[in-house]
Amino acid sequence: MSRAVVLLRGINVGPHNRISMPDLRAVLERVGCREVQTHLQSGNAVVDHDGTPAELECTVAGALAEHGLPVPVMVRTGEQLARVVERSPWHDLDPKLFHVAFLSGDPDPAKVAAIDHEALLPERVAVGERVLYLDYAFGAGRSRGLDRLRVGADATARNWRTVQALRDLAAG
Repeated sequence: MSRAVVLLRGINVGPHNRISMPDLRAVLERVGCREVQTHLQSGNAVVDHDGTPAELECTVAGALAEHGLPVPVMVRTGEQLARVVERSPWHDLDPKLFHVAFLSGDPDPAKVAAIDHEALLPERVAVGERVLYLDYAFGAGRSRGLDRLRVGADATARNWRTVQALRDLAAG
């Protein structure tokens, strides 16, 4: 059994892809997750489960699709999420402007190499282990370039406060 963080992409942000947290908990419990805790309304859950993160991603994505919610699912172990926080390139940013984009796989090296960091300024991006660290200088809703960044993998972003809260839930 291991502790994992389940991150859903693009739910509860508009009129489509809506799921209540009690329904999300029920879906997760139906696929064998235990000790399910949701965090906020944006598709974050911390669970105990048997199996690998990749197996959990597939199982949860399939169950959500059957529930009428075909969305990408990213799973990280508690240890992986702790490393995301530890390896942050920035530690003094406004936690509302600093986001982590969790990737469904490794980023495409050619797309990473093609990032024009100077053109993004004053926004910044740093590549981590299946994550992008995003410094939105004016806020995610007013991005001048990070919102169009593509690295060859699905992504779902969380602000720094949420990342830290999920790390803490997964640790405890």
